[in-house]
Amino acid sequence: MKKNYYVNEKAQNNGDHEVHEESCKYMPSLENRRYLGVFESCQDAVLAAKIYYKNTANGCYYCSNVCHTR
Repeated sequence: MKKNYYVNEKAQNNGDHEVHEESCKYMPSLENRRYLGVFESCQDAVLAAKIYYKNTANGCYYCSNVCHTR
C-alpha cells in the first residue's frame, strides 16, 4: 500500500535526517519537515530523501524500521 512520506529537515544528534510515514507519532513539526511524496516502501522514500541529504537520510526507527540503519 502506498503511503505519504516526509523527511525531517532538522538532523538528529547523530546527523541523520529521518524519513517518516505520515502516520508516525514521531513526525517532525510542520516547519521541520519536507514532503517526499507517495511511495510503496520506505526504501524508495529514503532514496528520495538522499536527493537532499546524500549520506544522512535514514528511516525512522518506529515507522520505517526496515530502513533504519543506525
